[in-house]
Amino acid sequence: MARMTGKVALVVGGAKGIGFAIARRLSQEGATVLLTGRRAGEVAAAAERIGASVQGIAADAASPADLARIVAEARRLHGRIDLLVLNAGLSEPATIAEETAEHFDRHFDVNVRGALFAVQAAVPAMNNGASIVLIGSIADVMGVSPYSTYAATKAALRSYARSWAAELAPQGIRVNVVSPGPTDTDMMAGVPEEMRQALIAPIPLGRMARVDEVAAAAAFLLSDEASFVTGAELCVDGGMRQV
Repeated sequence: MARMTGKVALVVGGAKGIGFAIARRLSQEGATVLLTGRRAGEVAAAAERIGASVQGIAADAASPADLARIVAEARRLHGRIDLLVLNAGLSEPATIAEETAEHFDRHFDVNVRGALFAVQAAVPAMNNGASIVLIGSIADVMGVSPYSTYAATKAALRSYARSWAAELAPQGIRVNVVSPGPTDTDMMAGVPEEMRQALIAPIPLGRMARVDEVAAAAAFLLSDEASFVTGAELCVDGGMRQV
């Protein structure tokens, strides 16, 4: 399959986990991919693992200056951005009693502020037919203790996607959200089995998502096959939030 041949993709937060799987999938489908991450070594290793059509750029997704820099680099190298994936995210627990201003700011800076300024920087480089996918979470409509601040950031992203879809529609740019449920990333490898089973228990399909399944959903929304889909949320959750 080569749905992305000739496309230029920027995956913010693409060095590992879901972001890496999306960058790899887009490359496999023919796109030229730029992926970012905070740690230069991880970014370089990720790009090398995927192949020659991928370039890694070290950048802080919470920094508007860094986001403007990577967009400028994409324009310098390729003249435009056709596909934008915003995957960079942070998830740390805190109860109401434990919440601090630093914890709150850290989550909203990466998960929300970063997404906003990435879109602001990228839109001038995007043409009619371009597509944006935000990586959300089914936590956006769930009560998730003690991850209330994380969940609130994902709810904010879902709201932004609706507004951005309306604002960018006249330019022919689509905006959608992929919201995974529990996903079997490398981070999950160290989770105790008892906790894994607790996460799986409410999932009707009886297992966590694989990163390639989340990547497939993102690739669909980014592709021309979803040309009449904008402002939508595609849940990849095995039915956890659906039934």
